Amino acid sequence: MIGILGLGAVGSQLLQRLNTSIPDVPLFVSGPDRKKISPAMVRKNSINFCASNEKLEDQKISLLVLSCSSGQHLQTAQRAIKNGISVISTSNKVSDVVGLLKLEETAKENGVVVVAGSAFAPGLTCALVDFVGKELDYVEEIHIAKDGTGGPACAKQHHKAMKRSSIEWCDGQWVRRPGGSGRELVWFPEPIAGADCYRAALPDPILLQHLFPSTTRITARVSASRQDRLTSWLPMLTPPHRDGGVGAVRVEIRGQLENHRVTKVIGAVSAPSTATAIVTEILCEMFVSNKLKNKTGGVASVCDSTMFLQSVKKKGIRIVEFDGIPEERD
Repeated sequence: MIGILGLGAVGSQLLQRLNTSIPDVPLFVSGPDRKKISPAMVRKNSINFCASNEKLEDQKISLLVLSCSSGQHLQTAQRAIKNGISVISTSNKVSDVVGLLKLEETAKENGVVVVAGSAFAPGLTCALVDFVGKELDYVEEIHIAKDGTGGPACAKQHHKAMKRSSIEWCDGQWVRRPGGSGRELVWFPEPIAGADCYRAALPDPILLQHLFPSTTRITARVSASRQDRLTSWLPMLTPPHRDGGVGAVRVEIRGQLENHRVTKVIGAVSAPSTATAIVTEILCEMFVSNKLKNKTGGVASVCDSTMFLQSVKKKGIRIVEFDGIPEERD
């Protein structure tokens, strides 16, 4: 049985997808908005709702997906792991990701899988980096950029991340830089095209450094308008949108191949909430078919990235490889 905590833009889509892709696996759901679940989806012995005073980790589930708001994942994950329940977290908040990675020993003791950052970025970006990195003899630099947000919770987290310090891996040490700094024009796949991107509190470098410990530099940026950047220190001036529409991610990897310095650039296009639901859906399918490694880490740490990306493309996310070499960054 799989449990889903949170029925927002991601959780509701994930529920619909799992109900179709693995219909024989019972689903246990907890979330305040059950109106998002159509009566046609609720089949006998398939979808079960958790009462408000019950906890999902107390049910007879083997995998718990945390698709609730960022910042609410760690305590629930700790309880689940101690009960022998594997965890997939969709949070892209630094504290959630760092906290989940610190549960590695507890996860080993209980024989469970813990996936941190199961989203568009991080998540899909981790798999893209791992896939492209296998083509090189040595990876020197990794640079991630993301455009777009999902539902209201994602938009709020994006707003908060812009005002907090970024974390970058630089020459063997972690470096903090002001959020909203480091403006860079990044070219994403169409229809996004060019967008100004800035440093922010993003967990991508933390997850990728575990995969590529010898890399000299790992950075992550997110697109933002001038208003986003200037008002990041204030409460959100307008209510968050229900869904941000189409977004994109871009992965740039620099390294060595046959004694030549090369740059590989790959990207993907999708609505961020849909991409996160697809990433998590594939991980759930792999868990059910015993294709996930008993590890704690990002997406590429727990599964084969080639197999994962094949499934991503089949489910409708467009992956694009860029030609040409971008200009040097400061």
